[in-house]
Amino acid sequence: MEGRREGGEEEEEEEEEEEEEEGGGVRITPQLLKASTGEFALESILLLKLRGRGIAHLGCLGDCANLEWLDLSGNAIAQLGPLAALKALTVLNLSRNRIASLEPLGSCHNLQSLNLAGNRVSSLQQLRCLTGLRRLESLRLRDPLARLANPLCAAPAYRAALADMFPGLKAIDGERVSGRGSELYRLCRDLDSSLGRGGSGSAGAGTEPPRTAQPWVDAGFWEPRLPRRSSIMEEAYKQFGEVLQECRELSRRADDTIAQAERALSSRPDPNSFVF
Repeated sequence: MEGRREGGEEEEEEEEEEEEEEGGGVRITPQLLKASTGEFALESILLLKLRGRGIAHLGCLGDCANLEWLDLSGNAIAQLGPLAALKALTVLNLSRNRIASLEPLGSCHNLQSLNLAGNRVSSLQQLRCLTGLRRLESLRLRDPLARLANPLCAAPAYRAALADMFPGLKAIDGERVSGRGSELYRLCRDLDSSLGRGGSGSAGAGTEPPRTAQPWVDAGFWEPRLPRRSSIMEEAYKQFGEVLQECRELSRRADDTIAQAERALSSRPDPNSFVF
């Protein structure tokens, strides 16, 4: 009987702990988002930093449809459901949380940089949902400086496995990838294949007319490209233009007021002109 009671008490304690994890913590609300960003509409939020706020529930975060940069590090987040709606998200920092399931991130097709250091990712299988993110260039599961890692990082060859699973990665754990995912590797591979096509043939092929050398990069490859403006920069330019227009309007009004004052003063009689 005593053993059953002890077992029952342990189960109750575990259930209470789970309830505390699920029920406790801060929930993201429209009021919290507006107070943190100064924006009146959630759709206008492009950059959001909610680091170390004790957040456990993402709440209405999915309503920030145009969000591009998001920092949720140092919280108590375990469920990522609302993030699936953030189609424009490019940079995401989820370090130092309680995350084990990453499925919602598979819908963030514009994601380029993802920081998961200090979470509960224990196997490569948990990362397979991210293989469809073709633009993902940087993935971090471990941060030695901050002493953050995931259980998966204990495997000696996990970095090589990540490079195989995500061939488009340029950086893993903040270090440049030197394998198939690097730009240098791909450039050398293309150069080798191009030179291979123009290599020397057999001895009897000397009578063939010489071939015209073909470029190994596409036409216009070296042409300077116009810098791409992100929506954050576009919004900044727009706000700067509006402020500049307001300044010009204020300057015009100030000039008008000064001119009116000068005319009023000039119309007054000069007291020195009266003779007593």
